[in-house]
Amino acid sequence: MPEHFYARLSPTAVKAPRLIKLNEALARELNLDPARLITPEALEVFAGNRVPEGAAPLAQAYAGHQFAGFSPQLGDGRAILLGEVIDINGRARDIQLKGAGPTPFSRRGDGRAALGPVIREYIVSEAMHALGIPTTRALAAVTTGEWVMREEPLPGAVLTRVAASHIRVGTFQFFAARGDVAGLTHLADYVIARHYPEARAAANPYRALLEGVIRRQAELIARWMLVGFIHGVMNTDNMTVSGETIDYGPCAFMDAFHPQTVYSAIDQRGRYAYQNQPGIAVWNLTRLAETLLPLLADDKEAAIADAEDALARFETHFEAAYGTGFLAKLGLTAQRTDDEALAQDLLARMDAGNADFTLTFRGLCDATADDAHDDDVARLFDDPATFREWALRWRARIAEEGGDAPARRAGMRAVNPAFIPRNHLVAEVIAAATLNDYAPFERLNAVLAHPYDDQPGNARYALPPEPHEVVHQTFCGT
Repeated sequence: MPEHFYARLSPTAVKAPRLIKLNEALARELNLDPARLITPEALEVFAGNRVPEGAAPLAQAYAGHQFAGFSPQLGDGRAILLGEVIDINGRARDIQLKGAGPTPFSRRGDGRAALGPVIREYIVSEAMHALGIPTTRALAAVTTGEWVMREEPLPGAVLTRVAASHIRVGTFQFFAARGDVAGLTHLADYVIARHYPEARAAANPYRALLEGVIRRQAELIARWMLVGFIHGVMNTDNMTVSGETIDYGPCAFMDAFHPQTVYSAIDQRGRYAYQNQPGIAVWNLTRLAETLLPLLADDKEAAIADAEDALARFETHFEAAYGTGFLAKLGLTAQRTDDEALAQDLLARMDAGNADFTLTFRGLCDATADDAHDDDVARLFDDPATFREWALRWRARIAEEGGDAPARRAGMRAVNPAFIPRNHLVAEVIAAATLNDYAPFERLNAVLAHPYDDQPGNARYALPPEPHEVVHQTFCGT
């Protein structure tokens, strides 16, 4: 890419790096030898003290709307891209250090990351991968032997992040804000080549690109919603054009289901609440469409019409992915006209009854085969009778569909996880890590690597928090 897309610089060395965690499975997927990644030389690379051979590190430029306010220049303020590797499937994958020191885009920040946010991103991004949701990945985490100043001194750390690419909606906004049509064209052509090669054969490749990004984001948000995930800071600079989840700052998974739930400490007005995520995705994608107008058509009105037509497809894509996914969670396959009402009624009863999102759906897996398990689910509701009333209609609907009960149960267990990275567990792990105890971190990662399996010895990791353990707010970490 042309040099005005980034700034070349090397990471800033740290005092005393120590490896916390190497993701050996991901290393092998990247065609890297895990044994070579636990050497002192590799530790120096993960810490930013050594630039690997062949790398030309850089910080990317981008802009973005943050809580609807536009910033014409943001960029990688604490992240440095080492380069790309070709994985075992022939795909290009970015390798980036997060917390590797100041860059020209740091905006007076220190360019560093604290240990807590690094631990959180490692846990949650790898949990999302295990859940089958497109996401950036964590290859390694190291401590730096230095302190970073936030509200108080905190131990520093660096995360090695892997992504299909780090190109964001905000990357397009950076060039659009400068009227750089040549830059936009170059960027769009690059994204088509890297992520949407099928668009090259379309009558209008840039329209096809926009449609592709819209479809992937609609499907991604649907997958978030189906597991109770709240991103927490869906700014346009935190939305990738590849369709991966990125930037796990104040993210969280819901315990009790309430659609208006907000965890992010900086989201004072609930802009990025759980229920708002599809609408915010459309808002962000509209900003992307605005940047592409010069490429969609020479006539502005025709370009706007093209963009509006493409954006209108988000709802169809989202509803298809969410509807199909929700039916699978309920053990249903053939959609009927009243299924949506059945699903929404359950959610309304969960909301009113403070029922745990994950445990309710996991409990349905056993209840579908034997109504003796209804009591296990009903106990999750403040008023158990509200679930039993709904369960009668649900079971009648299952009977109408017919089919093999054990097969239905197995199918439901494949989409309703038993384990998610609950906020209180992540907080527990971070607290231990700050005391140099990483055993809880290892145990939680091991459990979350198999979210759909029964793990009798790890039952506590499936439980919701006790009242004194509830985490009400999560934080960005910058």
